[in-house]
Amino acid sequence: MPPPLPLLGAGRAPTDQSGDTAPDDDAPAAPGAYDDALDDGELLTARTALAQGRRQARSLLLHTGDDWDRRGHRLTVLAGEPYAVAWARDWQLAEPESADAAALTALAQVDRALRGKEDPDRAREACAAAAALAPADPTPWLGLLRLARTLGPEREVLGVFAELRRRHPEHHHAHHLLLARLAERPAGGRGAETHEVYDLAELAAAEAPADSPLAVLPVVAYAERYRVLAATGLAPADPAASGHWSGPRARRILRACFDWWLEWEHDEHPRRHVDLNHLAFALSCAGRPAEAAALFQRIGRHATRAPWSYAHRDPRASFREARARALIGTVR
Repeated sequence: MPPPLPLLGAGRAPTDQSGDTAPDDDAPAAPGAYDDALDDGELLTARTALAQGRRQARSLLLHTGDDWDRRGHRLTVLAGEPYAVAWARDWQLAEPESADAAALTALAQVDRALRGKEDPDRAREACAAAAALAPADPTPWLGLLRLARTLGPEREVLGVFAELRRRHPEHHHAHHLLLARLAERPAGGRGAETHEVYDLAELAAAEAPADSPLAVLPVVAYAERYRVLAATGLAPADPAASGHWSGPRARRILRACFDWWLEWEHDEHPRRHVDLNHLAFALSCAGRPAEAAALFQRIGRHATRAPWSYAHRDPRASFREARARALIGTVR
């Protein structure tokens, strides 16, 4: 995929936060709702141990190895725990050369910086130190990309993404962060289905291997663009009434992505429920209940905040309403 610099416009649209950057206190208060660990049982166990001051996370990260998407997912979730910074720093004191300890420290500081509880420059320095200990690891760059996506200029976003992609060209989380930022570019008076974020998402999907989850990126791009349009008053707050998924390009993308899911579904990918929720959201909004129902069955209890929270909606209520409509629609 060529560098996305030529796709950028001249200004950034005001908008609310995407699912990758919204603080956790936007989530419903129900126990266990929207758990970012999703269905990773080993991660859930290690996170519980971390809260109890035990070092099970050390073994978890050791066995994760260079499965970069899984490593990024696990470290990001562990880093969100309240005592992650203190625990990781103790680990670093015990094992100063541990790349895992440095990465957890860095991502925990990123998480705090995004919540306004840490100096972003200190978080950036921690990510740079972690990257120096493990030059091939894209995960410290994922921390830098999370910071840049929310707090940095576009040149920083693009530069960090290029470094991350050089280490792992199919990095799932990184592509989602990039699309979230590019979706905030103004359309420049062009047609509803001719935004640069759609072009980039389709290009990345086309150039990825046939079995890559990046195939779902065009659907993610539509959700992110809807988030921006709704936040700026250019689309209705009810996504099902917005017509956003009714155009010929949207219909083609939905058909292609659903067909990809039928043929290539990856039960083992750590972030597959993120893709499933985006697909279910889009199909629900497009009025395709039978296909949406199949996805809701796969999702089970692993709903995600994004994209159900977009347009400032209650994500739990939005998810339940869409699921009910889909399941009822299939028995009529």
